[in-house]
This record gives sequence, structure tokens and C-alpha cells, in this order.
Amino acid sequence: MLYDTSLRRQWRFTTLGQSCSISVIEHWLRRGFLYSAETSGPLAGGNYIKIPKMSNLEEAELQLSELDLLSSMFPNEDDFKLTDQLALAELKDYVGKYTLEVPSSKIQFSLYLDVETPDEEKVPLTLCCAFPLKYPTILPEITIRSPLLSRSQQVQMNADLITYLKKHCAGDVCILNAREWVKDHAAMYINKGPLPSNVEKPDFQKSECIFTRLWIYSHHIYNKQKRKNIIDWSKELSLSGFSMPGKPGIICVEGPQKMCEEFWARVRRLSWQRILIRHREDISIEGTEAEMEKEKKFLTFEEKIFDAHGARGNHMDLGQLYHFLTDKRCGEIFQLYFGVEGQ
Repeated sequence: MLYDTSLRRQWRFTTLGQSCSISVIEHWLRRGFLYSAETSGPLAGGNYIKIPKMSNLEEAELQLSELDLLSSMFPNEDDFKLTDQLALAELKDYVGKYTLEVPSSKIQFSLYLDVETPDEEKVPLTLCCAFPLKYPTILPEITIRSPLLSRSQQVQMNADLITYLKKHCAGDVCILNAREWVKDHAAMYINKGPLPSNVEKPDFQKSECIFTRLWIYSHHIYNKQKRKNIIDWSKELSLSGFSMPGKPGIICVEGPQKMCEEFWARVRRLSWQRILIRHREDISIEGTEAEMEKEKKFLTFEEKIFDAHGARGNHMDLGQLYHFLTDKRCGEIFQLYFGVEGQ
């Protein structure tokens, strides 16, 4: 095993053709998953170790640990900004074992840095990052942006970063590695020539808006006050979508990300037997009302009743629900809710 716990040297090891770094090694050591082919001493013998497939909880723990590290290293929002507090709350609940539901939302954040060109000019860059639910088993989603990068330069730089991460960081937490790579290589991609004197660090959260659609599942929605709250809050927050009371209960809201997060924060505080976000859609758009309207699948928010039946009149006709979703160009959601294709 190429890792000495007494000296804590940051050797890298290879397993199944992939390299991993100290953070993942420590994670597996704590759980007793590593073994060595050594015959005497910490470094004797072979250099292969057995690494099991990470569980959802282990992946979530590594995500939260990396976020804590980033927060401590970059406490200023000018350097690091988490853009989705809802997803962070879900992650913490899962890691803290307050819920058994695997998080349904991606962690999203931005890293801001200045890169110095050969002309000693400072160029602002932003790394827009997201953790897929299976990160770090799979690579993070990272997009590099700068007002001084052309479209083709952005595409090339992003592609080269992904190539680097695949080669050196597969299966490992890697945001800091990505940041360092960008800091070291960005100058190669930036347009040559004098920079505008008024270039400032851009706030992409202002120039771009995130349109969000939440698909919420509840074990049931019967209570009249809850049903009223759902309708009233969606209107107050200018969200469109629909709710279907009964068993199960379904809520869909769409609109600006912050408003959707506020809606979910209010709804989840109510008393429920079970409620969770079954699916989430986040779309980056230009921050204009016209662009926002183009993404909407629902004109307003309304409560939908689909031929209630059953002894208590609390079951809806799911066939009608499927056709309603299909008419709204989101029929694929039916299978995410119920595990079967709609008819």
C-alpha cells in the first residue's frame, strides 16, 4: 500500500488503472476498507489495494467534506459562492442520517479567481461547478467562463480541463485540482492584446438567471390548509405549475431558482408523512422575463383533480395525469414518479 499513516506522505497509488489522492485514501482507511500486500513495514510488499465501490452515503460524505474545505479556504463570497442552499440542506440531512432519502438535487457553486497574463494583466475567471449525485465516483460538472474568452476558446479550455481530470482525478474529489489547473493554464487560452481598462470581476449570478422546475412527491396530500398553502405560496412567489392532492400527492413548481427554493423551504416545514423532491431541473438562461417565459411548461399554478375514486375518494386517475403531463411536454416525469411508463 503506497500510503504511510505515520508519516502521512501524499503518495499516489494506482488501482484498476485509475489514480486517487490522499483524501480518498483517508476516507477508505477510516472505514477499514484498505489492505496491503506488505509482509513487513508499512511500505513493503505490493502496491495494490482493494477499493470497494463507494456507497451513496460515502459519496455524500466526501461531497460535504469538500464543501467544508472550500468554505474554509475561501470564506469570501467574491471567491466562493454556493448557489443552491436547498441542495446543501438535503445533503446535510442525508449525511447526518436525518433522512434515508438520497439527495435529489445537485450541489451547485461558483469559484472566482483572477489569472495573470504574460502582460501582467489580471483576467477574471469563473468556474461554475455542480456535483452530480454520484460525485466523486463520476467527475464534477465544471464550466469555465470569462468575458475575455471567445466561444471557441471556452469550449477548448473546458475540454482540456475534463481531459486532465479524467486522467488524474477519476474517482477522487478534485475541485481544488481543477482550480489550480485553470490558474496555471488559463493564460494560454486568453486573447492576446491589451485588456479593456474597465474589466471587472463579473457576477454571473446577476447576468445569468437559473430557471428551476421542482417535481415534489408526497405520500399523500389531504389537508385542506396544506392545499391552500401550496396554492397561495405559489402565487405569492409567482411560480407556475400544478398540484395533485390525494394519495400520492404531486406538486410541480417552476420559476426563478430562489423562488422555487423558498417554496420548497416552506412546504417541507409542514408536517408530512413523507415528502421529497423526486426530480429537479435547473436551466441557465439570460436574465430576462422573455427567456424565463420560454422555459415554462405551465402558464399558471393550479390544483388538478383527475377523476378521484377509491373508498375515500383520495386516488386520482393516473392515466389522466399521464396525458396531462404529456400535453405539457413532460410525460417522461411519470416514470420517475411511479417507475412504469404511462399509458
